[in-house]
Amino acid sequence: MGVFVFLPLVLPLTAWPVARLAELHLHPRTATRLLTAVAVVMAACSTLCLVLLMVVGTAQLPGNPLPDGWADPEVRAAVPYDGVAGRAAIPALAAVTAACARTLWRHRRVTRRARRALTGLRGSTVAVLPDTTPYAYALPGARGRIVVTTALLDGLAPAERRALFAHERAHLTARHHRHLLAVHLAARANPFLRPLRSAVAYTAERWADEEAARAVGDRRTVARAIGRAALLSATAPAPTLAALAATGPVPRRVAALLAPAPAVRDWPPAFTAAGAAAWGAAAGTVVSAMSSANSAVTLFLVLQTATPL
Repeated sequence: MGVFVFLPLVLPLTAWPVARLAELHLHPRTATRLLTAVAVVMAACSTLCLVLLMVVGTAQLPGNPLPDGWADPEVRAAVPYDGVAGRAAIPALAAVTAACARTLWRHRRVTRRARRALTGLRGSTVAVLPDTTPYAYALPGARGRIVVTTALLDGLAPAERRALFAHERAHLTARHHRHLLAVHLAARANPFLRPLRSAVAYTAERWADEEAARAVGDRRTVARAIGRAALLSATAPAPTLAALAATGPVPRRVAALLAPAPAVRDWPPAFTAAGAAAWGAAAGTVVSAMSSANSAVTLFLVLQTATPL
């Protein structure tokens, strides 16, 4: 195993450049999908390596349920620094498990509460709440719905309302809640992935902005709708549905909509800053996957040899 078991824990640092450059130079759809995939793979690899370290660390504790052969000196020699890292991995993995479970529980609880609040309201796709607090969000599910209050609708012009509904409908159609929840869990699994979580929260909003501009046919109308909705929602409570109701960095979103539409590319050109950062993140992801796989296979073979038949 050697150093390979530790690499996936720090390789997420290679994704930091692309997290920032993707926001600026990639199409929001491409950036969202790329950053989500990188975050999920790196989080899974780092968690797997924590499990591998924990196995060896747990095997050395008195009264453990694992075979005695797993604590033999040969096994310890095959996993350098297992005396320290193995024991440290136990509370680290417990913290990761608790953080991810708490995130899932919170997301499920908030979603259920939001659905119960809409029980009995008419409308299969849009729910208008008679509330004096202006806000809007997309509620995911089998019957995804757009939730908006009368206070927000009253503050928007008809064209801006169409932009608002197109924006929230884009969240539902592209299932942005899955991307957002995935990067939230990845950031809980490895704190080095937090920049990717923030980047995806922004690019998902930008993706919805671009879809709204395409549906409405006027980028300036969408920009005005975003700016006015942000001003009206300044006193609204903080969003709780995995950033679906978040407005994001409004000035940057408005500026992007006032500029020409971004080019749609599946991958940025190689000889650009964004392309170099994307290839660096891809290389870090591949190395992370290969390192965790190498460590898993090595430990499996070592433990299989150390376990008496």
